[in-house]
Amino acid sequence: MDVRENLEKVRATIAAAALSADRKPDSVRLVAVSKTKPVDQIRPVIEAGQRVFGENRVQEAQSKWPGLKAETSGIELHLIGPLQSNKTADAVALFDVIQTVDREKIAREIAREIDKQGKSPGLYVQVNSGSEPQKAGIEPDQADAFLTLCRSDLGLTITGLMCIPPVDENPGPHFALLARIARDNGIETLSMGMSDDFETAICFGATEVRVGSAIFGAR
Repeated sequence: MDVRENLEKVRATIAAAALSADRKPDSVRLVAVSKTKPVDQIRPVIEAGQRVFGENRVQEAQSKWPGLKAETSGIELHLIGPLQSNKTADAVALFDVIQTVDREKIAREIAREIDKQGKSPGLYVQVNSGSEPQKAGIEPDQADAFLTLCRSDLGLTITGLMCIPPVDENPGPHFALLARIARDNGIETLSMGMSDDFETAICFGATEVRVGSAIFGAR
């Protein structure tokens, strides 16, 4: 498996999907999902020019990314997995973007840590578009109120929305729902679409797609 070749294929597919949606190819950013992958598999992707990466777990990211960031300037690291409150300080310290702000408790913890550390990571609200009980994310009908709480009450700058549609459903309506919530709340960044459905997500307005297995191979 050649991760560089895979990366180029994914980039080409993103560009083609954007053009077919009458969008510019550079309107979609690739977040290369490196969770569970060791440093020696990530480094070739960095060498091929990729700078934006996603990790699911704070502790795993801490074991890999401080060194990789020291080696290469311009790395942007996104937390794309659920954030536990006891990991909030570490997450704010390490990640450039936290995509999984999904409940009031974690929003308040993030606000405290931002104030304490003087850092300002990008923040996205995760929406549980399928209202799945086992999945993280704010319920769609509570998203507007939660965004108001984050912005007005806690002073957080929310720049994006993120969702993970149910695996057994057509993702299109879920992407459309996220796009509508974003429009209603003046949010431009839409993180949606993974290896199996990112082309569909781009058709519905995704500005970031999170692709792991299509680059690195199956976990």
